Amino acid sequence: LVSWWVARMMAADNPLTEKLALLLHNQFPTAVSKVQFPSLMLAQNELFRTRGAGSFDTLTLAVAKDPAMLVWLDAATDNKGHPNENFARELMERFTMGIGTYTQADVTAAAVCFTGWRFDIATGAFAFEPRFHDDTPQTFLGTAGVDSGEQVIAIATRTPASARWVASRFWSFLAYPLPPGDPLVSGLAGGYGADLSVTNLLRSIFLHPMFCSARTRGGLVKQPVEWVAGGLKALGFLPKAVAQGDPPVLPVLASLGQVPFDPPSVGGWPQNARWLSTASALARWKWANSVTAAPAADLSPVVDVAPGDRVEAVASMLSVDSFSSHTSAALAKLASDPPSLVALALASPEFVAN
Repeated sequence: LVSWWVARMMAADNPLTEKLALLLHNQFPTAVSKVQFPSLMLAQNELFRTRGAGSFDTLTLAVAKDPAMLVWLDAATDNKGHPNENFARELMERFTMGIGTYTQADVTAAAVCFTGWRFDIATGAFAFEPRFHDDTPQTFLGTAGVDSGEQVIAIATRTPASARWVASRFWSFLAYPLPPGDPLVSGLAGGYGADLSVTNLLRSIFLHPMFCSARTRGGLVKQPVEWVAGGLKALGFLPKAVAQGDPPVLPVLASLGQVPFDPPSVGGWPQNARWLSTASALARWKWANSVTAAPAADLSPVVDVAPGDRVEAVASMLSVDSFSSHTSAALAKLASDPPSLVALALASPEFVAN
C-alpha cells in the first residue's frame, strides 16, 4: 500500500488530488497497526480521494462511518450504559473544532449519541445496532434534543469554531502554519463557513494574495512522503516500478518517521522543524545516494551539460528556484560527479523545504 500510494503521487495528472488525500489522512489519522486490515485502509484512502473535495460535513460523516475509523477509535465498545468517549472527543478536538472549543459535557453527550455504531466484520461495512444505542436526548454544544451521531456531526461541523479550525488546518498544510485565531484564517473561515465546501476553501486559499508570497514559498518543510515521491519523480523513476517496490520506499519513510497508513497516534504527523534532526538528515543523505546511484535514475539533465552549468541544471531538475550561496558552493565541488551532486541537492535545505 505504501509503495502504491507513493507511485500514485508520482504518476498523478492532478497532484492536488493526492495532496488532498494526504492532508485528509492527517486530518483524520487512522493506523493500520491497530486497524489490521489493509483493505480497510485502502478503502478509507479512496474515500478521501473521491469525497475529499466535497462538503466537509458530508465527508466527516462518511469518515465517522468508515470501517477503518470505527476500528481505530473503538466503536465496538461504545454501548448503551457504557459509552466510549474516544471518537466523540477526537471528533471535536482533532477532526472538526480544535482544543478549547467544547466541554467535557459535550464529549459525554456526543459519546452517548454514537452508541450502537459498529463495524460489521461479516460485511466489512458500517452497521447500526439499536439495542446498543442510547436514544436519551442530549444537549450538545448548546443544542438540546440531540440523540444521534448524525446530529452531532452536523452540529459540530457547522460551528464558527469548526470553520476557523478547518480553514487553519488547510492553510497550514498548504502554505505555512497559522493558528485558528489569525486574521487571515478568519477571512477564509467566513466564506468556508457559509457552505462547508472544501473545493471553495481550496480556491480561496490558492487565490489569496499571501499564497503566492515569499513566506509561503519557504513556509513548509516537505513531509517525508512528499520528499521521497518528489525525489523519485525528478529522477525519472517509473511509477509502476516504484509500486512494485523498486526502489523500496518503506525503509526510508520508516527511518524518517512517516509511514503512510500508519500515523503514530490520533494526533497524526508533525510539521516543519519536527522533521529536521541529525538522524533524519543522515537518513535523507543515505537514501539520496542510493537512488542516484541506481541504474533506473535518469541523471541526463545534469550529465549532459558542462560541469560549470550543473548546479543550475540540478536546480531546474528538482524545481528549486535557486540555491543559497552556501549550498551552491557545496554543490559546485561535486560538479564532476553527477550522482553525488544530485544526491547532495536532494538533501539540501532548498529541496527539503517546499
